[in-house]
Amino acid sequence: MSCSLTDANANCSISDRCAICPLSRVQAGVRVRIKRLCATPELQHRLRELGLGEEQVIRLLTSQTSFICRVCNARLAISEKIARLILVEPVPAHAAA
Repeated sequence: MSCSLTDANANCSISDRCAICPLSRVQAGVRVRIKRLCATPELQHRLRELGLGEEQVIRLLTSQTSFICRVCNARLAISEKIARLILVEPVPAHAAA
């Protein structure tokens, strides 16, 4: 699957009507759903093995030097470069965990 970051909203504010945006632009503490992996097939495979596949709901815990996400009750640190390749959408606050 080819993917372009121009599809992502560069000024993604997390709200129920937000378009898809890179994980690197999400504020810490926010739950998001992964919509697309814009990486090589090998990296896509590895991210899916780690639980970062399409439709997975994750919570971004920190977004400083590295991005720490809660995925399947585990914490996973990824680089900003990888976070830019993961396109996400916000999960409404009223959605089930």
